[in-house]
Amino acid sequence: MGVTVEMIKQLRELTRAGVLDCRNALESAGGDMERAQQILREKGLAKAASKAEREARQGLIEAYVHMNKTAALVELNCETDFVARTPEFKALAHDLAMQVVAGNPRYVRVEDVPQSVVEGETAIYRARLADEKKPAEEVDKMVESELGKFYQEACIVKQLYIRDQSKTIQDVIIERIATIGENIVLRRFVRFELSEG
Repeated sequence: MGVTVEMIKQLRELTRAGVLDCRNALESAGGDMERAQQILREKGLAKAASKAEREARQGLIEAYVHMNKTAALVELNCETDFVARTPEFKALAHDLAMQVVAGNPRYVRVEDVPQSVVEGETAIYRARLADEKKPAEEVDKMVESELGKFYQEACIVKQLYIRDQSKTIQDVIIERIATIGENIVLRRFVRFELSEG
């Protein structure tokens, strides 16, 4: 099947990839639109991984207030001021601020969780399992599983995206790195709740 201009246009609208990239992906996929999207996604994720080491010192601080009772501020960084002013980047910052309000995370990344908190959580899980008389290896696996659940709740990059539960926040950021073409870093956030102690 030949690749038409309409097919390229449609794929470009779906993925925001360049014209040449869309044509090459469609040719590689034999005109299959879904396979072409997958090819572009894989290519984009590879590009995103290569950009992860680049320094991100520009960006913006975005605020979101929910019903005048809960609010969040997030600092989202990128490499250039030009990208920080784009609608896509601003939309990502806004979505992340909404995620902070909805998901109530405590940390940005797993590495940000203090060792004392990890040890405390581990002790709680082990205490719960103490009466079950299970082998040590099984207990270790269960504790790791519980820690994974804790990280998914406590760390924003591990949380499921409020707009698409099939993705984590980390997936969303990586996708934006692939489409925008610069490293993007969620630096920090703060959440406020009315009458919070």
